[in-house]
Amino acid sequence: MKWKLVYPKWRKLERQTEFHLPPHGPVVMAAEVPEEVELEFVDDNVSALDLDDSPDLVALSVMLTAQLPRAFEIAGAYRARGVPVLAGGIATMLHEGEVARHADSVFLGEVEGGRLQAVLADLRRGSLRPVYDFMHDPPPIELVGTARRGILDRARYVYRGVRMLDLVHASRGCRFNCFPCCSAFLGGKTIRPRPIDKVVAEVESIENGRLFLVDNSLAQDARWEEELFRALVPLKKSWVSHPIEEDDRLLDLARQAGCWYVYQAIFDTSDVIRERVRRYKKHGIAVEGTVILGTDEHDRDAIRRLVDFLLEIDLDLAEFTIMTPYAHSPLRERLEQEGRILTRDPAEYTCDRVTFRPRRMSPAELQEMYHYAWDTFYAEKPQELRMADLFLKVMQQESAGGERG
Repeated sequence: MKWKLVYPKWRKLERQTEFHLPPHGPVVMAAEVPEEVELEFVDDNVSALDLDDSPDLVALSVMLTAQLPRAFEIAGAYRARGVPVLAGGIATMLHEGEVARHADSVFLGEVEGGRLQAVLADLRRGSLRPVYDFMHDPPPIELVGTARRGILDRARYVYRGVRMLDLVHASRGCRFNCFPCCSAFLGGKTIRPRPIDKVVAEVESIENGRLFLVDNSLAQDARWEEELFRALVPLKKSWVSHPIEEDDRLLDLARQAGCWYVYQAIFDTSDVIRERVRRYKKHGIAVEGTVILGTDEHDRDAIRRLVDFLLEIDLDLAEFTIMTPYAHSPLRERLEQEGRILTRDPAEYTCDRVTFRPRRMSPAELQEMYHYAWDTFYAEKPQELRMADLFLKVMQQESAGGERG
């Protein structure tokens, strides 16, 4: 039996330098595909997709809301010829009803624990269930093994001769419930750390020396963080992550373990952010701000001040996004109640389009200030050069024998 796993393409963030990381969802799912299944994988973002073949099943791994239009197009092409389509991934869980209208079956939740065996058995009988619902029944975290990265075409994930980071996670779930985030709905409000030996085994299996720990936040449990960082030190990998605990001892240990830079959400000019960035950089950890524009406190002048602040605190990189009310986030619930949602078109949910009515600006003004932020922050040094500086720094450290600090 042959399955075709597809990662649909989407329109990338306007103004951002385009590069492609190896997708994480498909390689996690592929690790659980039964051995008797012949699996073909196509990342529609980097490879040509043949829609005229006839596998026994097309599985769509849909992470982002913005991937849904292309996912529906792919599903329609196959279903028109009688090829069954199964959809899963984060966006499928966020938009179950809409996806169900375009696919023969939807898979909700995490795949570990032999759950794809049930899909295979039903497919052989010609009776796929409309829904495989495991949303509120996560498998034991101990069952999460090493992702199947062998399905990737490595040559496709290179930017200017530099191999892009491989994605890996050390935990699932998140104890925070941040206003623009859907993680509480998707994975629960409790962190579920993987056994450290499982994380180490997966990291060791990855040939790439540079990784992205894609956990929602590493700043969830200081004792767990310390254990994780100590286990990573001997592996001599360079990695990036979302925030780390604000503790000098842990930050020093993270740097020794290979932390190269962190992604830090920023939407104001507070002393908290100033100190957080200063502390990271004191430990030799660079900072990329994921900068949210359009909060209720933002008007045109506030965004100008925010961009000036980012330049003042010497942020290494900034990724500007327009605040976006994703389904099942606290933000979406509030803006729905206030009648401020302007569009539900998934193609617009790319974080560079205004999809809601701002409080202190018009939608057109917020769109204009999005462009202003990108153009002003990168006026003196383009994003490509700032990225090159970071890669050059980490490559120099690696050439020196993996020295940290």
